[in-house]
Amino acid sequence: MKIAITSHGNSLDANIDARFGRAIGYIIWDTETKTFSYVDNMQVLNAPQGAGVQAAKSVVDTGAKIVITGHVGPNAFRALNAAGIKMFLKTNGTVKDAIDDYTNGNLKETGNSNVEGHWV
Repeated sequence: MKIAITSHGNSLDANIDARFGRAIGYIIWDTETKTFSYVDNMQVLNAPQGAGVQAAKSVVDTGAKIVITGHVGPNAFRALNAAGIKMFLKTNGTVKDAIDDYTNGNLKETGNSNVEGHWV
């Protein structure tokens, strides 16, 4: 299974980016192979509108089934939810911390967006 974690960089030691749609990028962790790839989000980051939905499409295209982020807006939440992707919230720490917390059952799934649209 693949997990997308919002990230400030392209390594497991990078800090979590608290924003989903305007995250700098996403680490895609494969739980089976214990490997990862990085998806840059700079083009979406600077979009005047629709960043959450565009970012959701990018994550869906990776095959991820889980998203770990600090905050997710209503449009991104709807897009991810419609694709069957579960969302978990974590606002601080590194990408590796997020993976460990998810693996150990320390993160709670969110059933709603937790910020207004166009949150920066």
